[in-house]
Amino acid sequence: MPALLFVSVASAHVALAQEGGPERRRRHYDGQARAYYRGPVRFTLGGGVGYYNGDLTGSLSNQFLGPSFTGGLQYQVHPHWQVGGEASYIRLGAKDYLPARGLAFQGSNAAGITFVRWEPLHDEGLYASPRRPAAVFKPYLKAGAGFVLYSPRAFYGTTRPNGNITPAYLPAERNDYPALALAFPVGVGFTVRLTPKLGASLEGAYSFTTTDQLDDISPVSGRSASALKDGYGQLELKLEYAPWAR
Repeated sequence: MPALLFVSVASAHVALAQEGGPERRRRHYDGQARAYYRGPVRFTLGGGVGYYNGDLTGSLSNQFLGPSFTGGLQYQVHPHWQVGGEASYIRLGAKDYLPARGLAFQGSNAAGITFVRWEPLHDEGLYASPRRPAAVFKPYLKAGAGFVLYSPRAFYGTTRPNGNITPAYLPAERNDYPALALAFPVGVGFTVRLTPKLGASLEGAYSFTTTDQLDDISPVSGRSASALKDGYGQLELKLEYAPWAR
């Protein structure tokens, strides 16, 4: 899991926090020679909905919207930059935009990514000698890379499978589900500072992938004539908690 790469960073930060005041931490300097401290480590946890885009549809009206849950770590390396890692579970599904074809799918997906996050606005609260209070509202852009483990099931129908409706699933296009593909998420969001240690973010992200079988529908089985790669989106509300923030 990419988020585990940052456990060592968190441990180092805890050690620094136990040493005493911020004067004992190493200072770094921005382009205007202003001193700042790296950190803190933030733990993130959030949830929302997943959105599919591929051979069947890209329209919201055809979606079987499913839950999306994400947890991870992020670390402030510069007043405008953070790095981090996240693990997500995303449930995707949709029906066909072509009624004559009549296909549909539903699938479970697990993703692990590392990312960089850019915060364009100035936040005095991140400097060693702040001149104003910390920013309450901060927008950001985000980009990353990682993997998605996907396991779809295709069927004929127009309704989401549930306890009362069990469709006749089609033979899988490949015999190695769950399968692995690269994922490249890009996103935009904003964070609201609730307390010195707690923030809340609303984030929308879209992940490009290297597979055309996120929906188990591709030219491999003749179910689709399009070889374009599939993708998925996530809209989530997240909490960001920094237990060692000063």
